[in-house]
Amino acid sequence: MIVFCHLLNDRSGSPRVLCSAIEVLDATERCNLLYVGSQGRGLLENAAASKRRYWYSRSRFRIVTLFNLLVSQVGLYRELSRATDISSDAIVYMNTLLPFGAAIWAKLNRRLLICHVHEVSISPAPLRRFLTSVAARTADLLIYVSADHLKRLPIAERRAVVLANPITRTLQEKGRTTPFSPRRSGQFEVLMLASARDFKGVPEFLKLAQAMGDRSDIVFKLVLNADGPEITRYLKRLTVPVNVRIYSRTDDPASFYASADLVVNLSRVDLWIETFGLTLVEAMCFGIPVIAPPIGGPVEVLDGGVEGFLIDSRDLAALAAAVRLLADNPALCLRMSAAARRRAERFSQEAFAAGLQGHVDAVRKGGKC
Repeated sequence: MIVFCHLLNDRSGSPRVLCSAIEVLDATERCNLLYVGSQGRGLLENAAASKRRYWYSRSRFRIVTLFNLLVSQVGLYRELSRATDISSDAIVYMNTLLPFGAAIWAKLNRRLLICHVHEVSISPAPLRRFLTSVAARTADLLIYVSADHLKRLPIAERRAVVLANPITRTLQEKGRTTPFSPRRSGQFEVLMLASARDFKGVPEFLKLAQAMGDRSDIVFKLVLNADGPEITRYLKRLTVPVNVRIYSRTDDPASFYASADLVVNLSRVDLWIETFGLTLVEAMCFGIPVIAPPIGGPVEVLDGGVEGFLIDSRDLAALAAAVRLLADNPALCLRMSAAARRRAERFSQEAFAAGLQGHVDAVRKGGKC
């Protein structure tokens, strides 16, 4: 039995990876449970585990969100304590460092704990110290998504392994069967999927689009992991160029990948280090060239100049030059497309399944992973 614990059920990378983990382990485990925060009805709604919700609510005000996090973990601990159907040999699987109530419960109740770490840029600093301290004292295994991630946030290195995030089986099948050709929509489409946060590079994306205003053949699509009102509030202080189309959160990223010519991740490297870059490998599965930050997990995902480019998002001139180069060079697009598809095979659901099952088995046996 595995008891999965997660905080915010949205459509971002961490719940997407958790869905894959649940799918993988459902084949060998029985009576899996999923404890998830009450806010959000995202990707985990269809997870193959019995769902139990505990209270959680995000706020526009950071201090309120922090307070709510602490309260929610008292609630999670209480819910776990009240459960009568969690077996004595159950493994607690904590997805991200945030649902720390599960870690404390596992330690005090002598359950094995796996912590799947996704974050690295945790603030404020006291919260980071607290969360990493809890994980260091409770986790039997820490799973990191890249070697760079482990290097930047070492918690208990002797109990740590690296396991790359997977492309979901459904998305991979769609990617493999979707042909790529430059300008298949009639224009050159530049796509970014991101949270509605400055550190994810949204202002840089808008500036890039504005810099390309002289090219009517190039359009920019921005898919934000937020609903309409949240997007309206966020964009109120930003200027959206006429060549940018904004979309709210989606359950069907494949529909955007199917027409894109270029996918970008423009996270600000001075504010946020990408631990992996799941949208990059998803795009590569569709044969789409990518642009990514030159540090962090993306460096392990692609080779600059082969599947795409590694460019600091603050270098607007370099970004614009790369977009123009690809837009005007179909042969280069096709070469990078072929290389991207080959590279994406390293991040298949099958590879993830083999690695994760091996680690779970090793933890259960008390061996080394």
